[in-house]
This record gives sequence, structure tokens and C-alpha cells, in this order.
Amino acid sequence: MVRPGRYALVNGVISDEDLGTELRDAMDGMTQLDEGLAVRSLEPGAIVKGRVTRVTREDVVVDINYKAEGIVPILEFGLDEAPEVGSEIEVLLEEIDEENGEIVLSKRKADRIRNWERIMNQHDIGDIVKGKALRKIKGGLLVDIGVPVFLPASQVDVRRSADVGEYIGRELECKIIKIDRDRRNIVLSRRKMLEEDRDRRKAEVLKSLVKGELRKGVVKNITDFGAFVDLGGIDGLLHITDMSWGRVSHPSEVVKLDQQIEVRVLDFDLQRERISLGLKQAKESPWENITERFPVGTRHSGPVVNIMPYGCFVKLADGIEGLVHISEMSWTRQISHPSELVSVGDVVEVIILDINKEKHELSLGMKQTEENPWTQVEAKYPVGTIIEGKVRNMTNYGAFIELEEGIDGLLHVNDMRWTKKFAHPSALLKKGDTVRAVVLAVDQERKRVTLGVKQLEEDPWAKIIPEKYHVSDIVKGTVTKLTNFGAFVEIEPDLEGLLHISEMADRKIEKPEEVVKVGDAITVMIINVDLAERKIGLSLRAAEGVAAGGTAPATESNEASREDIDRYIKRD
Repeated sequence: MVRPGRYALVNGVISDEDLGTELRDAMDGMTQLDEGLAVRSLEPGAIVKGRVTRVTREDVVVDINYKAEGIVPILEFGLDEAPEVGSEIEVLLEEIDEENGEIVLSKRKADRIRNWERIMNQHDIGDIVKGKALRKIKGGLLVDIGVPVFLPASQVDVRRSADVGEYIGRELECKIIKIDRDRRNIVLSRRKMLEEDRDRRKAEVLKSLVKGELRKGVVKNITDFGAFVDLGGIDGLLHITDMSWGRVSHPSEVVKLDQQIEVRVLDFDLQRERISLGLKQAKESPWENITERFPVGTRHSGPVVNIMPYGCFVKLADGIEGLVHISEMSWTRQISHPSELVSVGDVVEVIILDINKEKHELSLGMKQTEENPWTQVEAKYPVGTIIEGKVRNMTNYGAFIELEEGIDGLLHVNDMRWTKKFAHPSALLKKGDTVRAVVLAVDQERKRVTLGVKQLEEDPWAKIIPEKYHVSDIVKGTVTKLTNFGAFVEIEPDLEGLLHISEMADRKIEKPEEVVKVGDAITVMIINVDLAERKIGLSLRAAEGVAAGGTAPATESNEASREDIDRYIKRD
């Protein structure tokens, strides 16, 4: 609009020059008004275009057609990426300070928003994306796929990692499992992608499996009982017993995590998706030519690799071990545990006794490497030989007397005295005592020498006792033991007779203690002398009857007492 009075008239008419200037000014004013209204309609958070008017060391000044220019920190562009003056860029309007006439802009935030819009327009749930793991955050990782997105720790791998920080800096391929467009939020899963890939490869492996074939795999997990080997989508179990032909204490001695190995497929179950693998079966068995390498009867040496209560195992070669049974360790020593002779690591000489190729078993002998001393015992110690030796050990039934190193003879309790029974050899001997005895028998096959001490003297039951003691003799003695069927009475050193309970009194006796006690000196009558059984029967009531002027009463208890005595002796 031309304002009256502003321009000079020429012959009453406005000149063309003035009119053109006025029109241009009016149009410029309207344009500025429109642009000003447009800027003023913007609010913080809007992305606007602007032109770079000036670049300083700290800021980039941008004209967004507002009454004041905006400022973007130059750090948002990078040191080598500062824009040129006059170039057009997109920025985010962060703040308008009307009072100070300042406008705060952000190039970085504008780019981020545009990137989010681009990513969300290009991708959907289920898409595969690649990105670099930037850093750890609460619950997982931040991954840059053009914008920073969240990868939960539980979704990083098939097996949860102890520290997801090990993935920082790595390029990861993941699947989008969640998109929140309003909040600009994307959640990734690498695990899901790996599982789907594994399932695909698993199906391929199961379809192509052949029993007995060789396959390459990677050790993924190690346990006490074996290792799990990834065959390319499915794990197979390599049991500890199938790792080596030799002895393995723990699977970690043979395989390591992430190690690539070649295994043989031993068996598989398609329905249960289980595969049994063998590492040792991938090589030829050392037992194939065992009889040629280790013929029965040959001598070899090797280290002791294991000790059990029943023997020790000796390694003869890689994958070849044999058992030396405890009975095959020594000709002469009574061994209660193999550790008395050998320790793990000891190198010992052995003889091959037997081979079981099918069971992979070798029977070995240590004592066979030496001469059997028992072959000379019968010649060195014929029956009747008198020996002297020390008591090496005692049992309930006798004492072992050492004849020489490794050769013992047994002195049974029944061969200690002619006239006295012992419940235990300790009643007469103690360990370490020197004993003089005679050889009664030699059993080379059973490796036994029987000794006797009483045989060094004449058997008193043969002549002395029958001449000295007769039925109806009155003798004195001392009560030495009480039993439920009577009492034993010593009538001379080491010679005892039995006073049966029925021979203690004319009345019925329930317990011997009613009449006698241990240590009592009593007078008794001999009512029986049994030379075959080596027993003397006594009667207290008969002796008392004679002392009272009567005659010896008839007795019927002696025969019955034999069984009682036998049971008593056996019980002791």
C-alpha cells in the first residue's frame, strides 16, 4: 500500500522509480512478516532448517530466519567436520530466550531424531541389524545401530555371560524384538537370533548324522563327568571314559574350552536329541595288538598310576594299564593295603599274568619277578625242626612266629600246652617274645608252616597223668574258673579238672557260686580220667562223703559234662 504524503509528485504523478521502490519495500515487509510469524510459531523441540552464517573456534552461528541467530557448539560437529559458511543444516530448536535474544540449537539432537525416524521407518520387529556394542548400562549393553539401542544381558548369548563387558567394541548381529515408536525405544536380542540359527543347524546336523563317522566340533562346556562338544548347532556328550585309552582323572586334563577337536559319533537318539561322542575312538585302540606287544609271561616296568584297596594299577604304555592284585604283590608279606608296598609314581617291575583283550584288562604280578621263597621252606624247615623266632603278630587262635624275613609259622593256642587250654595266646605270650618251637607241618601250596611248643616236651597224658591220677583218688586243688555248668579246678600247675555243677553237692545247685568261688582251695575226688579226651572229672560231694566216713556215691554227670566242656572251650 502506498502511503499518502511519503513520495514527491512529478507533474502530479508518482515516478516509476519511487513506485518500484515502494512495491519492493512492501513485498519485503510482507515476506518478513510471514517468516517472522512462522518462526514465532515454532516451539522448543522442533527441527528447523538454517543457514550457517559464521563459524568460530567454539560455535557455529545459524540463521533460522528469526529476529536473532542461533548457536550450535562446534563440538557437536566434530573437530574435522565443521560446516562451511552458507551451507544449510537441520538443527533442533532447544530454547528461545526472548529476554536476552538468544536461541539455543543442537545439531547432534536433530541428527539423532532423524536417525531414529530413519531406523524406525526402515525396520520392524524381527529384522536383523548390525551394530557396535558401545558400553555397559544397567541390565545390559548399549548398541549403536545408527542410534543407541538396548541389548539386555539375558539376550546377549545363548548362555548368559558372567560379564557382558567382554562384548564392548565388538560388532554384533542381533534381531529386533521390540519397537516403541512413541518413546523412540528399540530392544535387541542376539540370543534369539543365535538360537534360531542353532535350531536350523541342529536340524541339519541331526539329519546328516551317521553312526561311526568322524566329525569336528568345539568344546563348549567341561564338567566332572565329561565335556559337551558343539557339532555345529547341537551339542554332543564326550564322556570322560571316552576321552583317552589311558587313565583320566578330570576332563580338563584332555580338553580345553573352545578347543576344536575331532570326535567319532558313537551313538545318537534323534527323538531325545542326544549324541554320544568318543575322542579315543578317533584313534586306533592300543589294545588291538596287545598280545603281540605284551605276551603273557614277559617282564615289563612302569609307574604306579592308581592305588585301590584291592591292588594297584601300573601303566605299561599310553592307554595300557594293568592291575597288580594285592595277592600278587609279595610271596611272603601279609599285606592289608597296597600302600604298604607302593606309592603313586613308583616305577615297578611286573610280569604279564593274563590278558583279556575284549575287556581291556591286564593282570600283572610283582612277586613273580622274584624267586618264590616258599619253594625252599620245606627243604629248610622239615617237620621236626626246632626253631627260634620272635612273635610277630597275634590273633584269637594263635601267634605268628617269624622264621625268617617274610616267612612266618603259626603257633596255635592248642599247641602251646599239653594240659592247659588258653582262650587267647596273650595269656602266655606277647608281641616281640622269643619263642622256641618245633615244626609240625609245612604246606607249600597254602604257604603255611605249623609250629608247636608243647611238642618240645613229652605228652604227660601218655604216661605221667594216668600213672599219677586214678579214679577215686582224693586230691586238693584251687578253683580257677566258674562256668554255668561248673568250675575248673587246678590240681597241679597247668593241669585242670572239671567239677561239674551236679558234683558240687547232694542238693540241686542252680549256680556254681552257691558252693564255690574262684580262688577257693577245695578237696575233690577224681571220678573220671579220659585219656582220649584229655579230661579229668572231679566231684566235691564224693570227697565230702568219704571224709564223712561214707563211700563214694555213684555219679552220672561225667558223660554229660563232655559236651559242656567242649562248648566252653570253643566259646573261649
